Amino acid sequence: MTNEMMDDTTSLTPAASALAGQPHETVERDGVRFTLLGTAHVSRSSVDAVRAAIASGEYDSVAIELDAGRLQSLTDPDALARMDLVKVIREGKTHLFAANLALAAYQRRLAEQLDVEPGAELKAGALDARERGLPLHLIDREVGLTFKRALHSLGWWGRTKVGAGILAGMFADEEVGDEEIEKLKQGDMLESSFGEFANESPALYRSIIAERDQYMATRLRQVAADAPRARDDGEPYKVLAVVGAGHLQGLVRHLREDTAAPHEVLTELESVPTKSSIPWFTLLLGVFLVGGFAWGFWQGGVDVGSDLIVQWVLATGVLGAIGCAIAGGHPLSILAAFISSPLTPLHPALASGTVSAFVEATLRKPTYADFMALRDDVQTVRGWWKNRVARILLNFFLTSLGTGIGVWTGGLRMLGKFFG
Repeated sequence: MTNEMMDDTTSLTPAASALAGQPHETVERDGVRFTLLGTAHVSRSSVDAVRAAIASGEYDSVAIELDAGRLQSLTDPDALARMDLVKVIREGKTHLFAANLALAAYQRRLAEQLDVEPGAELKAGALDARERGLPLHLIDREVGLTFKRALHSLGWWGRTKVGAGILAGMFADEEVGDEEIEKLKQGDMLESSFGEFANESPALYRSIIAERDQYMATRLRQVAADAPRARDDGEPYKVLAVVGAGHLQGLVRHLREDTAAPHEVLTELESVPTKSSIPWFTLLLGVFLVGGFAWGFWQGGVDVGSDLIVQWVLATGVLGAIGCAIAGGHPLSILAAFISSPLTPLHPALASGTVSAFVEATLRKPTYADFMALRDDVQTVRGWWKNRVARILLNFFLTSLGTGIGVWTGGLRMLGKFFG
């Protein structure tokens, strides 16, 4: 029996030995043989399997479930410190930065609890491929695009719940539950991070999981289109694709069945549906405000009209400024919040949270040390006010919250004037 087992083992090729016991599938298409290795993002055995498969020398190129940004964060610890936070705010990417921060905090909790870096097998695949001079293909969709498409698929209540989950993820410091860890071993990092919401929303699940299955399969089809038809030894060109185990069956299905042109599929999956060109809510709110002020001047003269304007400015400006002050904003940031809050409902570019956070980031530019300490500091309440990066995020969220409450308060007061 022992000799039989030894014979079976020794008869395996080095690549087959590396994959033994690991979930994997082989798909041959367009003259290319894809070996899809399903990994667990928190498993040392997955790291060993990836490294052994690449070391076997049987593969001509390596594809991994990463985009350029995630690869950089895994292989370059100082990448975060080089980020231009002022540019992030100016380009309206504060929400995406917060989502990435929540994901990083979640990964750190896993690393500390399990003593293994989440995504270590993807990092090993990238580094080993480069070391051996193999072409490396990053096949996953950029996280920001996935997050934007996911949010677009939700209503305002769904976006609110995801936003609350992001904030909770940045503050959380408890251990990750056993059930969640087991799910991660069979699934995907993004699915695990936002799994609660994905399970409740088919649209969110489609953006985070199903679309990425199709996206990665399409990127592999692009790899096939650029690959040589055969190697010198007559064997087909061989690609090792390292992906989370949860994507394995979806990738196999799309690789075997999809026929649409790759560039058409990618164009569709990389697009973010545009909102209506007519900002109805902003227009209606603007009409309500201007009409209310005009009604006040017409019905009650200068005194009533001026009183309505003053009440609106105080309700929105003061509450927006209070939010900024609670976040520990610079006096000029608080002033910016007060000035911009009454104008926020009229145009997205005047959003008080963005304006005050921009002023804060300009006046108190985060240092290298702030970025390096960020992941530790956001684990404590005190750290949020101590760290300049975290404080800018607080400024954005609390100023926006204060302004939002002020808009409702000011609007209700105006209605009270109309019907009082």
